[in-house]
Amino acid sequence: MLEGKKLILATKPYAREERAKSWLYTISTLLLLILALTGTLVLPYLALKIMASILSGLLIVRMFVIYHDHQHHAILHKSWLAEAIMITFGIYVLAPSSIWKRSHDYHHKHNSKLFSASIGSYPIITRKKFESITPAERRTYLFSRHPLTIAAGYLSMFMIGMCVQSFASSPRKHLDSLLALIIHIGGSAGIIYFLGWESWLLFVLIPFTIACGLGAYLFYAQHNFPGVTFNVNKDWCYDKAALLSSSYMVMNPVMKWFTGNIGYHHIHHLNARIPFYRLPEVMQNIPAMQQVTTTSLGFRDIRACFRLKVWDPEQNRMITLREVRAIRSAQLRREPDPAIVAG
Repeated sequence: MLEGKKLILATKPYAREERAKSWLYTISTLLLLILALTGTLVLPYLALKIMASILSGLLIVRMFVIYHDHQHHAILHKSWLAEAIMITFGIYVLAPSSIWKRSHDYHHKHNSKLFSASIGSYPIITRKKFESITPAERRTYLFSRHPLTIAAGYLSMFMIGMCVQSFASSPRKHLDSLLALIIHIGGSAGIIYFLGWESWLLFVLIPFTIACGLGAYLFYAQHNFPGVTFNVNKDWCYDKAALLSSSYMVMNPVMKWFTGNIGYHHIHHLNARIPFYRLPEVMQNIPAMQQVTTTSLGFRDIRACFRLKVWDPEQNRMITLREVRAIRSAQLRREPDPAIVAG
């Protein structure tokens, strides 16, 4: 079984795009998205408009994966037209390239490292750290990983995280974050004023809520799942972090298409230069890629992922709040009574 450097080298033949295919998938997805968004405004019946709105949200997810691949230089690298399209899309989807690329590149270089900054990823702390911090810090930590926070990714991750916080932290570096906010809020105000609330709901709120909520959950579950591992820096290894700390999310063919094969996340982390449409080839042709932990979009797997809260090095796994409390109670029972010790 291939491992280490040999495994990474085995993926290199797949890190070559087919330029015509890259353009085909990019342009076709963009056109479908434009048509679906137009349908939210011009279709004759409300039911059809709602269907177009939901479809728009799913197509934004697919286009975001294409944008994400372009940021990794996996597709359409050094094309000025592709660059213009992707910069525009990044601003439209509230993930401008200046903050997305910086934070996402950091995430790839530090995936599953304990005690590193949580830039581009959800924070992870150990059980002992969780018990030592203040109640307010615990609430903040748990809030960032709460299902409702992730479902509200439109507001929490994209509008506030990607745009407001990035611009506030470094205005000069992230002017495109401010631009994204101005265009998004201004565009929303214009739609409400000229076309009404219903049009804004269908054209903006529903598509972005679906796209950002699904995107936020995918990112969460691909690195927070039963069986995931985390390591301190001295024990960290790039290829093992990819295979042991990134899941393979099993999906049906329809969701694979809408999510641009992002479910093959362990392969993507092993070699981010592999185009999204070639990830299934790698899975099929390299046996080592098939020996990984899986999750899915099924209710049980979603619930299992959300229940995980902190890393317990002693058990070498993520544990739930109930388990944290049980361990704490057991420790208290083992501790000697101070009165007896003093006597």
